[in-house]
Amino acid sequence: MTRKAIVLLSGGLDSTTVLAHAKSEGFEPYALSFRYGQRHAIELEAAKRVAEAQGVRNHVVCDIDLRVFGGSALTADVDVPKHDSVDQVEENIPVTYVPARNTVFLSYALAYAEVLGAMDIFIGVNALDYSGYPDCRPEFIEAFEAMANLATRAGVEGGMIKIHTPLMEKTKGEIVQMGLALGVDYGLTSSCYDPDDSGRACGHCDSCLLRLKGFADAGSQDPIAYQEG
Repeated sequence: MTRKAIVLLSGGLDSTTVLAHAKSEGFEPYALSFRYGQRHAIELEAAKRVAEAQGVRNHVVCDIDLRVFGGSALTADVDVPKHDSVDQVEENIPVTYVPARNTVFLSYALAYAEVLGAMDIFIGVNALDYSGYPDCRPEFIEAFEAMANLATRAGVEGGMIKIHTPLMEKTKGEIVQMGLALGVDYGLTSSCYDPDDSGRACGHCDSCLLRLKGFADAGSQDPIAYQEG
C-alpha cells in the first residue's frame, strides 16, 4: 500500500529535490506551499510548475500573512543583502531569516497530515551549505517531531509521525547531484530572494550564491536565467 506524505514545496532547489526523493522512496506526495507575504510570488509559480511536472497527488497553496510581524528582508521593507562571493555569506543569522517560519510551516503540514491520515512529512532543511537559519538544524527537527507525536491524535493513538530531512547532512553540490540523478528539472525552480519582474535571479543574494556553488561543485550548469552582471 502506497504511503501518503506531505512535502513542503517552496519551488526552490532543495524542496524540489526532496519531492523527487519522496517519490523515489515510494511515497504518494501531497505538496504544500505557502503564500506567506513573501516579497515576490515567483517562487509560488515555480512550486506550481514543479508540482505539475512531478505529478503530485494534490498541491495546496496555503495563505498566511507573516508581514503582520515583519522582522525579515523577505516579509518587510528591508533590503536583501547582496555579495560578490559565497565566501561573504554571513555566518550569523541573516536578515533574510523569517522568524519561526519552519515552525509555522511544519505545524500546517502536521494538520494536513492528520486530515489525510499521513504519518510522514518531508522538508528540505539543510545544516551544511545554508544561511545559518536556526530552524534548519537537526535539533529543531527532532524537537518538532517529538512535539508532533505528543500533540496529535495519531501520536496519542500509537502512531508515529516522522519528519524526513533527507538533505540535512548534504552539501549543496551533493543535493544537486542527488536531484540530477532523480531526473529533476532545475530549470523549473526558483531560489532567489530578490528576482526581477521576469523571474531572473539576482545572482548575488545568499540563496543565489549557495545555489551557484552547488551547481559548480556538482560539475553542472544551473539552467535558470540570471540578471546580467
